[in-house]
This record gives sequence, C-alpha cells and structure tokens, in this order.
Amino acid sequence: MSHYSAPLQEMEFLLNHVVDARGFNNIAAFDEYDAELVSAVLEEAAKFSAKVLWPLNQSGDIEGCQFHQGLVTTPKGWVDAYRQFCENGWLSLALPVAHGGQGLPHYIAAPVHEMWLSANMSFVMFQTLTQGAVSILCRINDPSLNRRYLQKLVSGQWATCMSLTESTAGSDLGSISTRATPTSEGQYLIKGQKIFISYAEHDLAENIIHLVLARTPDAVEGAKGLSLFIVPKYQVAENGQLGPLNDLRCISIEHKLGLHGSPTCSVSYGDADGCLGELVGEEQCGLETMFILMNEARLSTGQQGVAIGEMAYQRALEYSLERIQGRDALTGQRNVAIASHPDVKRMLMGMRAQVLTLRALSYQIAAQLDMAAIDSPERDAQLRFVALMTPVFKAFATQSGNDMANTSVQIFGGMGVIEETGVAQLLRDVRVTTIYEGSSGIQANDLVFRKVVSDQGLALRELIAQIEQDFARYSALQCASTETTALRRMIDTLGESCDYIVAKSPANREALLCGAVSFLEQLGISCCSWMMMRCLIVSEQLKEQGIDTEYYKNIRALSHFYFAHFTPKALSSFNIFMNAKKGILDYNVN
Repeated sequence: MSHYSAPLQEMEFLLNHVVDARGFNNIAAFDEYDAELVSAVLEEAAKFSAKVLWPLNQSGDIEGCQFHQGLVTTPKGWVDAYRQFCENGWLSLALPVAHGGQGLPHYIAAPVHEMWLSANMSFVMFQTLTQGAVSILCRINDPSLNRRYLQKLVSGQWATCMSLTESTAGSDLGSISTRATPTSEGQYLIKGQKIFISYAEHDLAENIIHLVLARTPDAVEGAKGLSLFIVPKYQVAENGQLGPLNDLRCISIEHKLGLHGSPTCSVSYGDADGCLGELVGEEQCGLETMFILMNEARLSTGQQGVAIGEMAYQRALEYSLERIQGRDALTGQRNVAIASHPDVKRMLMGMRAQVLTLRALSYQIAAQLDMAAIDSPERDAQLRFVALMTPVFKAFATQSGNDMANTSVQIFGGMGVIEETGVAQLLRDVRVTTIYEGSSGIQANDLVFRKVVSDQGLALRELIAQIEQDFARYSALQCASTETTALRRMIDTLGESCDYIVAKSPANREALLCGAVSFLEQLGISCCSWMMMRCLIVSEQLKEQGIDTEYYKNIRALSHFYFAHFTPKALSSFNIFMNAKKGILDYNVN
C-alpha cells in the first residue's frame, strides 16, 4: 500500500508568501501566529495524518460500516483514531477558547483540515459538522444550550449531525414535512423521517446531537417556515447530565459508491410520539441558522476536492515513476518510466497545477474569513468576498477533484480500475462531492442570483479589482509575455459577464439559469489563474533575491503551463455563458 505525505513545503509557501494575509502582521489578535508556530502545527498534523488516519483509509473502505438493530459500528480502528483525534486537540483546533477550543485562525486550520481529508476523508467528515454546530450555538448564544452542549461538543465527548433531507425534500428544503409540536415544558415533540444524514449514528461518541429542520404548527409554507431544533440521541438534563434514550432511531445505512467508512443514515423521529427537541434561535428562522453550518460545510466540501486531487497526484506520480513502458519520444530511449512521456507529463502537471491553485484559493478564503472576524473598515468587503467565493469554491473545486481522480486512473491505465491499487477508491469517494451540500447547479444559481444579482455585482467587481492589482504586478515581470493577452482578456470577460448578469436580470432570467454553471466555471478558472499569477510573482521575487530552488523553478513552469492549458478555458466558458440558452428552451423533454 502507498502512503500519504503532506505537501508541507507548498502549504508553507502559500501561507507565508502567496495568500493575502498581509494584514495579520498589523493586527494584535494574530501576533502570536508566526511562521514558526504555523510550521510546528503543520508538521504535527502531517504526522498524525500519515501515521493514524492514512493507514485506516483503504481498510475502512473495504470493511465499511455495519448496521445491526439500530446501531452502527464503524470500521476497525475508527474508535481509537477518534479518541486520539480528540485527545490530541485536533477537533478543537479552530474552536473557541472560551469553550475549551484552541481558537486558531482559519488560515492555519485550513491546511490541517486538508491533510485529514487527503489521508482519510470518510473518517474526518464529522469534524466539519462539529465545527458548524459550535458556530451555530455561539451565534445564537442561548445560555442554557451553551452551558449544556458546547464544552461536550468541543471536546468530542459528544458528536453532532445535520438532519435536513427527506425522501420528498432534497434540494427543495421548503418541502420538509417533519413536524415540531410545542409541549407545556417548553420543548418540542419531533416527528418525521430524515435520510442521507452523515454520522447520525455511530460508536465514536457517547451522545450524538441531531440538528433537525422541522415545521411548527403555525409555520408558513416553504423554507421560510422552518425552525431548527437540537434533538439529542440521549436526552440532556438541565444540569448537563445524560438522561434516557430519546425517541429516535437509525432505521438503515446506505450502501454507497464510496465513502464506505462514513455512515450515511436514515433516521426516524418520534415513532412513539416521544422524541424531544429544543428550539435553536427563533421559530421560523431555522434555515437561516442552519446556513451557518451549511456554508462551512460547503467550504469543507470544496477542500475535499483539493484533498482528493492531492492524493490522486501523489499516487499517479509514484506509479508513473515506477511503471516502465515504451520508448521516449524525444530521445528514442527504450523502456523508460511513463512519467517521461509528454502526454503523461501533461496529465501530471495538470493535476499538480490544479491542486496548487485551488489550495491557494482555499487558504485565501480562510484568511479573509479571519479578517472578517476583525472589526475593521474592510470587514464588509471581506464578508462579501467569502460569500461570493463559497459557491464557486464548493462547485469548482469538487468538479476539479473529480477530474483529477479520473486523470489518476487514466495514468494508471488498466491497473487504475483494479481496486487493490487504491486509486479507484479516490474516484468513488470524490464522486458525491459535486452533489451533497448543494449540487453544482444549485451553487451556480446561488452565485448568479444571490451573490451577483442581489448586490448588483458589487462583490464581483471588488474581486475583479483585486485580480487587476495582481495582474499589474504580473505584467511588470520580465517573464510576462505570451500569456499576458490571455490573462487581460480573462479579466475583461469577467467584467462583461458581470454587466450581462446585472443587465439581464430579472427580464431574461431563463438565460441566466441556462448559463449559470458556465459562469461559475469561468469565475473558478479566473480565480485559479489569479492565484497562479501570485505564485509566479512570488517565485520571481525570490529568484531576484537569490533564492531559486528546484521547487520555485517548477512553480514558474507550472504557471506558464496553467496559463496555456487552463486559463483559455475561462474564455470558452464565457462564450458558452453568453449563448447558453440556445436550443435549451426549444427542446421538448419527453
């Protein structure tokens, strides 16, 4: 079996030189997070990922979760790994200090989270759920809920899950039919069934806290009428002690294409009319509250695409250096490693460049999340950037992750479809990432209508201005030549797309609906090209300072490769976007 090696050099290169966290040096709240501390955290996380999580990845996929009489048993080694994960402080890494967490900034936690996902995505999916649940409780700030739940969640003693989907209410959450009836004691009786709930039942923690969307008796129809409830597996008394089992039960787990080590459950609430829940926040504000968790989950899902891409690249590189096949097309030498074949090298560089740019974009979003937490004149702009990038990163990074996993199988050739090699698992595990937490089409509609139309293009124009600033720095480089025209056109077409979206809505809504995914792709490629510009600028600056290692030379090569092989796709996506509705509205689906 192969191994996972965290790309620490690249992570630190991006964090210390490329990500726009320049403001951290001038903010007292971040003074303690210097490069030395960041390096120490990353090194320890890399060890844990390689030594504890990665060895369980393939075995967990083979064994999967077991379901028996309402109980779920996770794969062998999962329970001990969870204990170590919590005891070593990884679960609480970015959680609030006030409740037992370590409070590290997102820009440090992001690369750590990526390592976990590369090493064992099935295992670590619970972490984002806990992060989101803690964020919800801190935002609502209900003294009773916080006192009884927060410390147990932060420590990992209790776990959580997100219960939204129903058999007749998938993407359309407004169709949710689960009911919540108030009791005289101030609680609610929950009744209904939910499906596709990750980690709704397992043997890792002593209690599992279900965050359930349900409808109260007087609620308005649709999504606006939903409320959010805490529904614990074991009831929690006012003093925080565990009480009897609640009236909820796991009725099955799904047999999935991938992510076999992560239990995906169906849960029935209130079969005996005794399932008790507590309101989180106000009635009929549930979806708005749940979006706190959902937005964090969407950014995490985007990181899953990056993480699988990294693993796909590592496996393909290792195999291509070992696999001897054919003649070198340039030198004529026989029996060479397939990595020397130009087309294989093209595929390797394609994966490597995509991971680099998406990783940089991930850290950029994390840094601006941290900056948005600081009360400053730029706070609103930081929040607009994060909101704009959330659907883009979720959809574009997961699609790229699927593409990279597929490319890895292609490099392996026939051996890629053999389960023992492990790369087929990457393809199986990553496939669902473009679907859950909102499909790519849903993310694209969110981007166009909720993020661009709603503010008349303000956030997008602010982003274009940031890209323009770095383009000016790039254009001043001596190496800037043939790619400059393509990058200039890429930026200009972003502005044209913004004008088109604002001008066409709402009069030509169907055109935007038909082209939303293409616009998201255009913006995704443009943002990755922006990150690659930054990488090239830094590597050139270091070269001028006499720092020119093989790594930085490869960064420059990857930059030129990306501008030649990927940046032009932004222009193609723009052209598709502008003509997207042709034929669609005339075609009769029957």
